Amino acid sequence: MPKGWKISTAGDELVVKGGSTPSTSNADFWENGTIHWTTPKDLTGNESKVLLDTSKKITELGLIKISSGLLPTDTVLMSSRAPIGYLALAKTPMAINQGYIAIPSSKNLSPEYIIYWLENIMDDIKGMAGGTTFAEISKSAFKTINLVIPSKNILAEFTRLAHQHFEKVVSNARQITALTNFRDTLLPKLISGELSLEDLPDIIKQTEAA
Repeated sequence: MPKGWKISTAGDELVVKGGSTPSTSNADFWENGTIHWTTPKDLTGNESKVLLDTSKKITELGLIKISSGLLPTDTVLMSSRAPIGYLALAKTPMAINQGYIAIPSSKNLSPEYIIYWLENIMDDIKGMAGGTTFAEISKSAFKTINLVIPSKNILAEFTRLAHQHFEKVVSNARQITALTNFRDTLLPKLISGELSLEDLPDIIKQTEAA
């Protein structure tokens, strides 16, 4: 072990949270909800390792039903069942369902370090999974995993570089979303004849100015 490095466990080092699903039969928990609430389905096919939005939203009343509450930006999300192993950094505050292990904070490690550590040991995590209906890793089992904590200067430099990478990923993802929305708004108008191709340059200039 290099000087200044040490070994700890996930339970000693990380704050580990689970989530739940407010009753779907109670409209007060869902109707006109504005609070992000995520299930692992939001990460299906997501290779960017960032989560900016969720397919479902809950209300303040719905949030009360989730013991882990609203988790902060840069919470590390790992799907813990069906399937195990989807990873992302939450880039907006959000609540989670029971299909996640979430890590909102750590004694020493950065979110960037944690997410790449998880990716590196994912085969080991899957090997610890139990369950009869589907594979699942519990929070108690997860907390027993050993992890290496680098020296402060190594961790700081890794985090600096990884943070720059994630900032670029977030910026690109937001640009893609904006362009997709722009396309979805314009295309029906072009097809219907409400707008013509000659109108596009002026519309693009107005959009860029805004």
